[in-house]
Amino acid sequence: MSEQKADNIGNEHENTDNLSQNEITEEALASMLNTDDSRSTVNLPDDGDDEEKEKMAAEIAELKDKLLRHVAEFENYRRRVARESNELRQTAGKEVIQSMLEVLDDMDRAEKQIENTTDVTVIKEGISLVFNKMKHNMQQKGVKKMDAMHTEFDADLHEAITEIPAPSEDLAGKVIDVVESGYYLNDKLIRFAKVVVGK
Repeated sequence: MSEQKADNIGNEHENTDNLSQNEITEEALASMLNTDDSRSTVNLPDDGDDEEKEKMAAEIAELKDKLLRHVAEFENYRRRVARESNELRQTAGKEVIQSMLEVLDDMDRAEKQIENTTDVTVIKEGISLVFNKMKHNMQQKGVKKMDAMHTEFDADLHEAITEIPAPSEDLAGKVIDVVESGYYLNDKLIRFAKVVVGK
């Protein structure tokens, strides 16, 4: 491919970047293919018959057409993926928020119940129902609580807040208290457990 041809393709690729964020239309593609820019002219060899020259010119035009169509398809694909990715980021937490709204409704009801009753048992039952619903909703979304108590300290899972003398020899080097629970999301660690380690 001649330098002149390469320059022409590069310029036409830049033209696709300068289009609006909408997809490249057939009209825009046609205008790129039918450009009158003198740089798009390919100099065919002077020797040889006219039929051979016409054949080469036709092949070049076909290759140019295919190339520009591939460029247009790729640009459309890139813009569509970027748009879909942006939409996904904006709505990624929608399901989680909706499930939490149910818990928030229960919390409102529990608050009213606390205001209208002095029965501690009823209040405890209401709060327990809210906590259980919250845990259930989180589990449905793939959130799992880490079981760290009395396990070997693991720096990949645990964050040691402090070390204290172990109450027994078998708990040395193990977690003897969990200050803040660790959590997994779909088996991937999303929060370290803050723990106290025996020494």
